[in-house]
Amino acid sequence: MITNLIQKVFSNIWPMLVVFIVAISLIRFFYLQNHRERFCLHKELSYLVAIIYIWLLFEILTMTEFNSYSGYNLVPFSEIMRYEFGSKMFNYNVFGNILIFLPFGYLIGEYVDPKKIWPVLITTFVTSIVVEFVQLQIGRSFDIDDIILNVTGGVIGYLLYIGLSAINRHLPDFFKSDLFYNIIWIVLIILFGIYIFGYWGVIF
Repeated sequence: MITNLIQKVFSNIWPMLVVFIVAISLIRFFYLQNHRERFCLHKELSYLVAIIYIWLLFEILTMTEFNSYSGYNLVPFSEIMRYEFGSKMFNYNVFGNILIFLPFGYLIGEYVDPKKIWPVLITTFVTSIVVEFVQLQIGRSFDIDDIILNVTGGVIGYLLYIGLSAINRHLPDFFKSDLFYNIIWIVLIILFGIYIFGYWGVIF
């Protein structure tokens, strides 16, 4: 269900996304050239993916065609407990809201590198509140449970960043090198390209 939602969003915005990627890549290329900074493939791709993720995240969260009801819920856990555990609606509303903000918490850890969890909690909490207010204004709902789940996802993402950073510090030097990360990114791009061409083949 979540995969179908992401695919639907992507199919709607891919023309704009292609133009955006080309434009932002060229701007970044000339920035590096003019400032004589070293080009590092995995770092540049990480920045680009982070921007695209943020864009897709808020595109999904502000879509009106997936609205099931409007209004507001200010009673914590009432919507979470409304669905049977393990059902499609439970997975979509509970795990979906957690998973969609998990990369958000990871990105905060990656780019802010906070020594404490407060920046992650505050950023995710405030962002979630703004999203819920916007949803209420466009005919969707304000749900306190969504905020709770989004913050939970952000915290899990941050803890994932902390755990992977701790593991990374104990790896051999090669596995921390730019070359290794570049190879990983090239493999991911190839796999993603195979998936996209297969997906477009189904569409067209």
